[in-house]
Amino acid sequence: MGSGFIKSCSDLFKLAAHETDAGGGNIGLLIMIMLTFILSVVTAILAVYQIRVDAEFARSLSQLMAEQKFLGVKATTWLALACGFALLAVILIALRAHRQVAAERLRSSQTLQINLQNQQAVLALLDELNDVAAGDLTVKANVSDNITGAIADSINYTIESLSVLAAGVNRASEQVSLATAQAQDTSAALLLAAEQQSRQIEDTSAAVNSMTHSILLVSNNAAEASQVARQSLLAATHGTLAVQNTISGMNEIRTQIQTTSKRIKRLGESSQEIGEIVELISDITEQTNILALNAAIQAASAGEAGRGFTVVAEEVQRLAERSAEAARQISAIVKTIQMDTNSAVAAMEKSTQGVVDGAALSDAAGQTLNEIETVTNHLAHLINSISTATAAQGEMAAVVSQNMLDIQNITALTTDGTQQTAQSVGQLSALAKELRSSVANFKLT
Repeated sequence: MGSGFIKSCSDLFKLAAHETDAGGGNIGLLIMIMLTFILSVVTAILAVYQIRVDAEFARSLSQLMAEQKFLGVKATTWLALACGFALLAVILIALRAHRQVAAERLRSSQTLQINLQNQQAVLALLDELNDVAAGDLTVKANVSDNITGAIADSINYTIESLSVLAAGVNRASEQVSLATAQAQDTSAALLLAAEQQSRQIEDTSAAVNSMTHSILLVSNNAAEASQVARQSLLAATHGTLAVQNTISGMNEIRTQIQTTSKRIKRLGESSQEIGEIVELISDITEQTNILALNAAIQAASAGEAGRGFTVVAEEVQRLAERSAEAARQISAIVKTIQMDTNSAVAAMEKSTQGVVDGAALSDAAGQTLNEIETVTNHLAHLINSISTATAAQGEMAAVVSQNMLDIQNITALTTDGTQQTAQSVGQLSALAKELRSSVANFKLT
């Protein structure tokens, strides 16, 4: 039992020493005090137990007295040894406790000094960063060997990065402001140009509509002129037939004037018929002249498109004047024939020559009427072509008018888009100003 107890005490002493060396000074001291108390209690228990044993042995047989004395001496020796160990333990515990207290005081003093140094370094770093909080990005924190060295280095890197970022933001905002100003000027110019284009398109649309109306009028007039030309062609055809009949009659007169005097009366009658035919020719030439004059007026109203038609109308008018002149000549010849009818016998040969001349003139008049017929036919084709062309121009003008309306709608959409773009650019300019004002408080240089 004694050896086990001593072993337990030894283990407790080792545990106390280990706790003390490991830094748990208070735990080691507590274990040592408890161990001392336990040793004292155990010693007292052993002493009481020894006294009881001595009493037992005193009441025992006498032969055991010597052994009792020996045991008493042994117990006393054990008690003395226990007390010595207890005293030694108390002394050791006291020495260790004193050393631990001194070490704790030294560590506390060193820790306090280190904490004061760290606190001063942190306060110095905060003082250096006050200007940074005010927006001064030119401040550099002092990099030292204390606890704030790494922090100051990181703060300097952060301030440098923030300075580069603020400078970049400032440059970008200036570029955005410049770009938005140019975009606003461009948008304003585009808007003004779009408005002017819209007004010009409206004016052009009105002009196209007016031109379309004029083309329709020209087309209608050309159709009427084509009808008149067809009527003129029919009249010229009739005139040609009449002249041909006149030529045939005069040829018959020329053959009959040499055979019988009776034919003189017939000649007078034929002359009368010729006079009527000449009057008809005169009427036809007057109508042709009037038609040519109307055609010239219509060609003049057609402007540039009717210039060729004007030349044709003038040519027709000249032909009509020549026909009228020929008709007047024929009329004069017929009157001469009528006046010389009573003296036809004496002037037979002369009259025959006159008939020959009249036939020649009638032939010339027939050729002239043939030319008038050809010109009138060509004029009718030209007027028909003009009518077809003006109708096509009217359709094209309607298409152009619709296209101008589409262009006007597109221009209106473009104007709206330009206005929206100008508003967006204005908003972007305001955002750029806000961005510049947000970085204006930072001091970069």
